[in-house]
Amino acid sequence: MSSSDSSAEKRVPGTSERREHIIQRLRQQGSVQVNDLSALFGVSTVTIRNDLAFLEKQGIAVRAYGGALICDSNTPGSEPSVEDKSALNTAVKRSIAQAAAALVQPGHRIILDSGTTTYEIACLLRQHTDVIAMTNGMNVANALLEAEGVELLMTGGHLRRQSLSFYGDRAEQSLQNYHFDMLFLGVDAIDLDRGVSTHNEDEARLNRRMCEVAERIIVVTDSTKFNRSSLHKIIDTQRIDMIIVDEGIPAESLEGLRKNGIDVVLVQLK
Repeated sequence: MSSSDSSAEKRVPGTSERREHIIQRLRQQGSVQVNDLSALFGVSTVTIRNDLAFLEKQGIAVRAYGGALICDSNTPGSEPSVEDKSALNTAVKRSIAQAAAALVQPGHRIILDSGTTTYEIACLLRQHTDVIAMTNGMNVANALLEAEGVELLMTGGHLRRQSLSFYGDRAEQSLQNYHFDMLFLGVDAIDLDRGVSTHNEDEARLNRRMCEVAERIIVVTDSTKFNRSSLHKIIDTQRIDMIIVDEGIPAESLEGLRKNGIDVVLVQLK
């Protein structure tokens, strides 16, 4: 190999070219991570952080711990409020919730993650009996206030108003002395290769702890969350025991889940 060929292979993109590539990755993935970009472009993490700071000033990205999210409400990287989420795919979420609630039997101990789909599950548990439910979601807990047959446990911790969810060391420690039959986990994004992910690092860490103390991990999500990724990974897709999703799930995702031995429950709109 000539020296000219070697130098061509090792060419480092200029600042403008590199930032254009970063923008493309943000648009494709919704998020990027500093260490990945540093290795990809052969530059320091300081350089990448400067790039992300520049893109943030331009209104293209918003920085997060370890990386950045694209600054666009129509992309998978941005986080809508609970109110916004509640207005999206409501009929689908209720169908998913019906299938999920049907799995809960007397004597079961369950975790309901925060979220709008798990809120719909909680609403359907009001007629259940002899169930213990723990949640980190304020809206989920409110839905269970009148459920006399459900013993309600709260994780405690710090409240994120954006998601009405509690997080932090206290929330994580509250789980350590329990064992649960099922975790109903809502997700912001799911990709066969990148796994299950969410927008917030603290919530991702709490979700991982939930997964550790549950016998079965049941993901409840609508099909729009597939082939997307958020910045903070929760678990690998292979760790999911069951996923309840609508029939709009991409065919390749459905095939991949089943190949991995994951029980897929498809719901229809009524």
